[in-house]
Amino acid sequence: MGKKHICLDIGGTKVLGAILDEKDNITFKVKKKTKVDKGLEKVEERIIDVVDELIKESGTDKNEIAAIGAGAPGVINEETGEIIYAPNLPWKNYDIKKVMEKRFGIPFYIGNDANMGMLGEWKYGMAVKKENVVGIFVGTGVGGGLIINNKLFTGKRHDAGELGHMSLNTEGPYCNCGQRGCLEAYASKISITREIKVQIERGRKTILKDLLGEDSIIKSKDLKEAIDAKDSLALEVMDRAVYYLAAGTGNLINIFGPDMVVLGGGVLESLGDFIMPRVKDYVKRFTLPEILNGTEIVRSALGDDAIIYGSLAIIKGKKG
Repeated sequence: MGKKHICLDIGGTKVLGAILDEKDNITFKVKKKTKVDKGLEKVEERIIDVVDELIKESGTDKNEIAAIGAGAPGVINEETGEIIYAPNLPWKNYDIKKVMEKRFGIPFYIGNDANMGMLGEWKYGMAVKKENVVGIFVGTGVGGGLIINNKLFTGKRHDAGELGHMSLNTEGPYCNCGQRGCLEAYASKISITREIKVQIERGRKTILKDLLGEDSIIKSKDLKEAIDAKDSLALEVMDRAVYYLAAGTGNLINIFGPDMVVLGGGVLESLGDFIMPRVKDYVKRFTLPEILNGTEIVRSALGDDAIIYGSLAIIKGKKG
């Protein structure tokens, strides 16, 4: 029986894969573009290519791999491995477990990416041994995960924990989900990009102007560069996004009274030094002091590897 694991982070833009050794250390990584616009078969092919390349390029024997785990966006039945619905990928009632196990002959497990990020932080990162944890992951969108009483909470229909879609303003900007004023409509890279473009059209000067194409979403590293250069528009837009992130965080602290809130995702990875002190300051406006006093607010320890380690946690959970 193999002792190594392959773990995948399947996203709308990239598939990141890693091999982890028997001590749970990442020993080899492969990243490929997802190519969502080419349809279901192409996405499937890219995922298979990443696994093939991981095995081949790392010189690993397939028999050394005990299981494959993955995190992907969407509503996923973690028990059956079926993707019920994924908004940014061409999947509906898609049995990815069956496809992967037929192709590789290795057990395959999958869960929602934000849930896997939360699971990763709880098992291997900042939230180890915490009973109640809220995870908020800020990237292209805003994902969330909940640990309640030492258990990942996904609800009866596998779709709980959509923290990015709490409405903070019923008359606010439209979100991609169709609602108005969602946390995601204020704090995600999609919303940050939209606000920067609006201000540029109004004649505001910014070093970000030449970096934004008509359809492009701003890169976290470009935002960091602009913040470091004290670009007034970048500072203003990011401060507004952080204010709403703090409002969402405050609501969740009031509701769940968690031991810890973990903030992660690509935006935190690049801009954590800017975001964390501001979130901790602004959140006081939205939280009952007694509840806030018992809650740590921390930055993800695993960064880009949170979903990889969450996928490892789901494998180990299934193996008992």
